[in-house]
Amino acid sequence: MTAGGPGTTVGVEEEFLFVDAGSRRPVPKAAAVLARLDADAAGIKPELYESQVEAVTPVLTSLVDVARSLVTNRASLARAAAEEGVAAVGVGTPVLAGPLPELSGGDRYRLVARTYQGSFADYEACGCHVHVGVPGGDLAVAVVDHLRPWLPTLLALSANSPFHHGRDTGYASWRTIDQARFPGGGIPPRFGDFAGYERCLDQLVDCGVLIDERMTFWAARPSPRYATVEVRVADVAAAPDGALVQAALVRGLVRAALADLGRGREAPQIDGQLAAGALWSAARYGIHGHGIDTIGGRRVPARTLLAALLRRVRPALEDTGDVLVVDALLPPVLAGGATRQRVTAAGGLIDVVDELAGLLTEPVTGPLNGEWRTERAPVPR
Repeated sequence: MTAGGPGTTVGVEEEFLFVDAGSRRPVPKAAAVLARLDADAAGIKPELYESQVEAVTPVLTSLVDVARSLVTNRASLARAAAEEGVAAVGVGTPVLAGPLPELSGGDRYRLVARTYQGSFADYEACGCHVHVGVPGGDLAVAVVDHLRPWLPTLLALSANSPFHHGRDTGYASWRTIDQARFPGGGIPPRFGDFAGYERCLDQLVDCGVLIDERMTFWAARPSPRYATVEVRVADVAAAPDGALVQAALVRGLVRAALADLGRGREAPQIDGQLAAGALWSAARYGIHGHGIDTIGGRRVPARTLLAALLRRVRPALEDTGDVLVVDALLPPVLAGGATRQRVTAAGGLIDVVDELAGLLTEPVTGPLNGEWRTERAPVPR
């Protein structure tokens, strides 16, 4: 695969929640914080609610550059938030309950609110979306078809929302369960080609299920705005390591799919109900529990599925020189997320929020000082 071909460029979108510095509850401060940002923080934008913002990296090819952009965006956001007397946190759902969130404005958001009513009223979920450049609708759909078996494992690895409005949900990713309120979500169907994808979208819009073709919650899709495949299954990461490992693995999976397509290999057939069960299991148990092998149709440890995913992406990671990204980032990512939140919660949920605020600007493990040099990534056992 050529260096400048499909599967080369990558961009990351992260959604963050604002919490009051005193109560640690969500607060509608996005407009005020955005007004305090430096001119070089153009990648930070309004989100659905006034309690949230989205930080977007440029379109990049080097994961070192992605790391720099993630760190820069988070540092700019943390500074501006502190000046406004609030903190930004990377968490999939609010740890503590705040007032009902306020829409950030715009006719489209008001239409969404009218359409989905109570499902939408307190939906302050924050995710991490990875875009990988794939030009052409048919090719993007074919890649998404190949990604379907791996999406639950990406979720399990990212799970970072065990608490919601002051209670332990029992899940690793309550954001995924929260998102299930909406139609057009979960593991996408196998569309086959772009015409099939468009037919499905048009029908859902015509039936009033979706307000437009952008309003899908599928865990992966051809982007409605860019020439990319967009993988949007992950919870937002507390620290930038988690976002970077998602970028590395998603690009690796896209490149592996492109390689298979180049050899004429079709995407595996997986049962839709089994795929839904695998996504639920990933949300419930995370990376340290059990998962579902959607191809083999059996229950297995989630770490076994992660090992299979790493074997799947290893040739692509070697091709892009990113194997040490996974090597460096997997240990802190495996120790973080929902697992770390629950350990911290022994001191109370305020401690969880405080730790999340501190993790926002953690340094990335390895890349910015040239430590990524190995040729092999470890396989968890």
